[in-house]
This record gives sequence, C-alpha cells and structure tokens, in this order.
Amino acid sequence: MKIFNLFFCIIFAVFAALQYNDSAFYVWMPIYLYAAVLCWLTSNHKYYPNAYFIGILIYVVYASYNFFDKDGVMDWMQKHNAENIVSDMQAQKPWIEETRDFFGLVILIVVLLIDYIYSKRRIRHRMRPHTHHQLKSET
Repeated sequence: MKIFNLFFCIIFAVFAALQYNDSAFYVWMPIYLYAAVLCWLTSNHKYYPNAYFIGILIYVVYASYNFFDKDGVMDWMQKHNAENIVSDMQAQKPWIEETRDFFGLVILIVVLLIDYIYSKRRIRHRMRPHTHHQLKSET
C-alpha cells in the first residue's frame, strides 16, 4: 500500500499543479491536493477513515453532477457518440471538459475507497486482541 499511495500522492499533486491555468483552479487544486495529502498520510501508516469517507462523498456528489449535467457524461455518450475526449488537450467542446472532470473524480473515488477499506481493516486488526500469540506463549 505504501507504493500505491506514494504513486497516487505524486500523481494527484501533479494533477493539482496542472490546474494552475484552469479557470476553475480554485475548485480542482483543493480536490486533488486533498487526496494527495490523504495518500501521503496513508503511505506513512496514518489512517483517517472519516476523511476518506468525506472525500468520497464530496467526489461522488460532484461526479454525479458532471454525469447528469447538460454538457456532462450522459450528454457526451448519447448526443456525441462518446467522441474521443483525449485527442486534443484543449477542451474545445463543453462535454469534453465535463467528461474529463468526471473520470478524474472516478479515479479519486476509487483510490480513496481503497484506502478507506484498507484503513478500516488495519484499524480493526490493531484493536482485535491477539489471542493467537498469547496461546503460543503460554504453551
């Protein structure tokens, strides 16, 4: 999990930096930096399940908006036949920007969901009494 989280920490920090010239940088920089910080903490064995959950919740709400918006993912799939959205870096059509945003949010959701599940297991494992080790030492 350490390599997984370090990888995404770097990726999300780079994604945040790339938002510098975006008109909505004030939205996207915090979105990516929030996940980058959580990945950094997780890579250092610091787990915050509530923070992952809050991030997932916010990202799901925003992804849902991007999916159903007038120029969102559904519009891209139905009216534009899922036209290529990565052929040009400049999003010249509004559904391209919304669809790219949606898939960025999906990546964030998946990473934080993996960290959420992993952290819950780690915390539960730490809190469970270690009866197996006690039994071995008594014999």
